[in-house]
Amino acid sequence: MAAMPSLTDATEIERRLGRPLSQPEAARVDALLEDASGLVRGYTRRDFRSVDDAEAVLRAQQGEIRLPQRPVRAVSSVVALGAGGAPDLPVVGWQFDGVDLIRVLVDGPVINMPAIWYDEDLTAYPGTYRVVYSYGDAEVDPAVIAVVARMVLRTLTAPTMAGGMTGETIGPYSYRTDGSSIGTAVAMLDEDRTMLNLAGYRPKAGTSMMRWR
Repeated sequence: MAAMPSLTDATEIERRLGRPLSQPEAARVDALLEDASGLVRGYTRRDFRSVDDAEAVLRAQQGEIRLPQRPVRAVSSVVALGAGGAPDLPVVGWQFDGVDLIRVLVDGPVINMPAIWYDEDLTAYPGTYRVVYSYGDAEVDPAVIAVVARMVLRTLTAPTMAGGMTGETIGPYSYRTDGSSIGTAVAMLDEDRTMLNLAGYRPKAGTSMMRWR
């Protein structure tokens, strides 16, 4: 699978610095943007892309399927996956709440189940579904860009490449501190998580995803 693009680019970093990137900074910025974008995607469980007709295999909980990516623009189909050789069956009467939730009858697939499966194995449909849906905005939310940029800037402008160490010297006075956010590696701090939470990207517990593409 191809790597997903960074959630912003060097232009946004330069805008916040108020100057062009130096040569050493330019040599690092793309990798730092990729790392920060990956951390944000991992925390939010969102990929911030616009995708048409994505296919997800999801497990329902009490007849509800929570779609993992938002905003959802359309749901095309819902199919119950058979187990033990049972055929996959299109679900009849599913309902989409217009946000991210699909409701299905708990015994929905049984309605149209072939007689051989209905008679021999009522567990042939364990509640796993293949959903085809379209999601995402055309542009990345500015709040997400701001978080990625600040994560990169903390590392890019650190006074030392030694991971975790910062320092300053003013005349005869100098100090060094140990900060986990500074050094060669990008890190997500509580402040970054708070910004994402306030922007509506707090991770939610919901439907488990078996496979997604």
